[in-house]
Amino acid sequence: MRTAFYISDGTAITSEAFGHALLSLFPTEFKHQTIPFVESVEKALEVKEKINKTCARSKEPALVFHTFVNNDIREIIDSCDGVIYNFLEQFVTPLEEELKIKAKPKAHRTHSIHENSYDYRIEAVNYAMANDDGSKVTNYEDADVILVGVSRSGKTPSALYLALQYGIKAANYPFTDEDMDDLQLPSFLKPYKKKLFGLTIDAQRLIDIRDNRMSNSKYASPRQCRMEVREVEKLYKNEKIPFLNTTKFSVEEITAKILSETGLQRYKY
Repeated sequence: MRTAFYISDGTAITSEAFGHALLSLFPTEFKHQTIPFVESVEKALEVKEKINKTCARSKEPALVFHTFVNNDIREIIDSCDGVIYNFLEQFVTPLEEELKIKAKPKAHRTHSIHENSYDYRIEAVNYAMANDDGSKVTNYEDADVILVGVSRSGKTPSALYLALQYGIKAANYPFTDEDMDDLQLPSFLKPYKKKLFGLTIDAQRLIDIRDNRMSNSKYASPRQCRMEVREVEKLYKNEKIPFLNTTKFSVEEITAKILSETGLQRYKY
């Protein structure tokens, strides 16, 4: 199996993101190794040796994706036996020409603590945890978005991802079995109707998820799951609440679609 290395003198998040995006285009399996904070010549030499041993063992060159800004360290990695893909090198010169400004590379800049965005994200994470699963319903005025849906439709991971990645304050509220006899929008949510975003899920997928959690229960029964999905989707349509079926989407895709639908401002960089 071909090995792909993602290396940086920072977090290696950028090289991972670009590398994974490229490799996802190819229908084959890769072994992935991420090595962040290669900040010294000594560390770079260790990494070079590791790459060379991997190449020798597999008898084919490893793929090396990196984003170094330190020239000395970059030259060491570039001299390894792997095939090098330097993302920054591909784009810096054309961008310098377009902006008519010389780049000033600095390690950790792309993912460092920026004065406002970091604070937004920490505050948003605290808010998401404090307002998870309807635990509080009295401070929705502070929410940027309120995710609603049946249990196990993806509300909590989506709320936390919105907070951690984008600094968005996302509360979430569950519709439970007790609500289903006459499902209506709770009175405390009505003033914030414009902040609501609904999540739903295919009934069979919901059955599978709940069965893994509480098998042989009413909560996981096909009849219960189908009824809850049917009723909550009816509510969304009646109340004109935008909603998304999460069945075939990752949390990254779910949150991207929420942001696209709502137009919420991101606080990431």
